[in-house]
Amino acid sequence: MDVHRPPRRPHAWWLFLAVSQSIVFAIWWRYGWRIGLPVLLLSHLPFVWGTLWPRSRLFAPVLARLPTDEPCVWLTIDDGPSDDTPALLDMLEAHGAKATFFLVGERAAARPQLVREIARRGHGIGNHSATHPSAWFWALGPRRMRAEIERCQAVLQELTDVTPRWFRAVVGMANPFVSAPLRDLSLARAAWSTRGFDAVDGDPAAIVARIERGLSPGAIVLLHEGARHGRNVETIGLLLQRLDALGYRTVLPEELDFTSMLVGAATERRPV
Repeated sequence: MDVHRPPRRPHAWWLFLAVSQSIVFAIWWRYGWRIGLPVLLLSHLPFVWGTLWPRSRLFAPVLARLPTDEPCVWLTIDDGPSDDTPALLDMLEAHGAKATFFLVGERAAARPQLVREIARRGHGIGNHSATHPSAWFWALGPRRMRAEIERCQAVLQELTDVTPRWFRAVVGMANPFVSAPLRDLSLARAAWSTRGFDAVDGDPAAIVARIERGLSPGAIVLLHEGARHGRNVETIGLLLQRLDALGYRTVLPEELDFTSMLVGAATERRPV
């Protein structure tokens, strides 16, 4: 099963908007504002949910879990590169673990050697916007949204000669204008299935306990680097120890696709 699914019809939401607002107009015209106004507000709730809920597929496909029954997880590390990156790379290597680093374009441009080292060590590199406008990413218009995604993609490609295949929305919130640039760049959107709020919480034990409650085969784990509390490296180290103890291995989605292809080919060749 190919889990990499860029948007195919990025403007389909316009049809839903046109139909829903036509119905609202008809109700307002027939029954007046006392009925029309509540209906208008209700008609916008799907768009609010689609924007603010990180796993919403209203505007585009979103991967929130790997389709596998094997005890494996996809580690994703947001907001780098940072001062934490070298230690994280060494720690992942010591545990034989792989992760995808969702990098911010301007931070990558400022630390190109770290970006190249991430790629050299065989980890994934994902697009996490050019400037990481955490307060307003969900509300960006089409031009600024496209610029955020395209500029980050260009920086990462130039630094690594690798084309990122995955995009993660800032704070996980993505409005309808995300889909068109993702389609044009063949980017698929990744969310998560478990997180520990390590961007704001500096207690490694509490963070790992939260993540563990959401662990299951195919879980996508949301992690961060470079947080102000300075304990991301310690937290990820503790998580790697816990994953080892629980018998979980780490996998990149590209590896999972490749493994599935090999299994399918072997099944086709097996004599009956």
